[in-house]
Amino acid sequence: MGFSQALSGLNAAASKLDVLGNNIANSQTVGFKGADMQFADVYAGAKGLGTRVSATLQNFNAGNLEATSRNLDLAISGEGFYRFEQGGEVVYSRNGQLSLTPGGDLINSQGARIMGYGLNAAGAVQTGGQAQVLNVPADEMPASATTDVATTLNLDSREVVGDELSQVEVNNLGGGTQTLDYHYSNNFTVYDSLGNPCNIAVYYEKTGANTWDAKAVMDGVYDESTANDFTATFNQNGTLATPAVGAMPQITFDSAALGGDPEDLVFELDLAGSTQFGNESTNSALTQNGFTSGALVGITIESDGTIMRNYANEQSRPAGQIALAYFRNPEGLKSAGDNAWTATAASGQELVGTPGTGQLGSVESGAIETSNVDMAQQLVDMIVSQRAYQANSQTIKTLDEVLQTAINLR
Repeated sequence: MGFSQALSGLNAAASKLDVLGNNIANSQTVGFKGADMQFADVYAGAKGLGTRVSATLQNFNAGNLEATSRNLDLAISGEGFYRFEQGGEVVYSRNGQLSLTPGGDLINSQGARIMGYGLNAAGAVQTGGQAQVLNVPADEMPASATTDVATTLNLDSREVVGDELSQVEVNNLGGGTQTLDYHYSNNFTVYDSLGNPCNIAVYYEKTGANTWDAKAVMDGVYDESTANDFTATFNQNGTLATPAVGAMPQITFDSAALGGDPEDLVFELDLAGSTQFGNESTNSALTQNGFTSGALVGITIESDGTIMRNYANEQSRPAGQIALAYFRNPEGLKSAGDNAWTATAASGQELVGTPGTGQLGSVESGAIETSNVDMAQQLVDMIVSQRAYQANSQTIKTLDEVLQTAINLR
């Protein structure tokens, strides 16, 4: 009789409904990958003995990306898995909903800590090494004294030596006051070793053909020893001749001028790109590399996975870089629950790298990857499986009636 065949069909349909039910239950689970069941027929010689479940395969096609309002919600645009450490074991996931612990770890809702590349001794991301648990320290950024200033000027070639000079009275470092003559001046802020802002004024006076003498004054104090005086000369076509890159004037203010607490302030003034044309004297660009101290005010994550610490002094520094893992056969991964998988011999060895390189996708901050479950398809498959279950049940019922008829024969 065919009871065993029909029973195998019942079991197969029930197993299929289990998979469908799990897919539907996780249709709102971030990063969830739906599964599908495969069946195989069973034969003994020429006689069919029904069906069996041959495999349950997960569909690792990407889900849709959905924007959120959290900068710690991460989605992978393309291939790859996040690498997490959970209970001493490495697991992989597409769910990038993270939160920051008081200790600085970036974790998912199960407490697994995301992994990536740390920093070298210089504070730069060290890629290519062993992936490690990432941590974002809450330390305040210390102040950094200005060492380089770059400014681009145009000094008016129409100025006449000794004519129409402006004057400013400054305090001498050694005591007393002094009057400085100038045709043009510009101001900028630098920082000493304690992060105190210092106002620098540079006074330019045309003293000869294509020649300008300059004097640097800090917070109204001038070093009368001329230690901070320099000369800028120009070619006849209006371009800067000296000082050029590699021969920049060095401006020095000793600690006495800074109140005695910080270190001497020494910085190079780069005038590269400055000109002497027949237009009004202007300052078109200015940068400097010093800053005051600042508390950590937040973190952002860039598309290449770099975690940036943002400080109140408007500076940013990396805390590490999230790494992604790629598997040649992701269907070989073993589900570990909590929307995570572990590597197996069937999946092959992980290939770890930085987002956006090779076959690895980029990281999208402020977004999540929704479940890839197609609800319409699941409902259609459920109807088909239900019909298969009913048909196999009908087979058993029919066989039972035939058997009952045979038993009733006299």
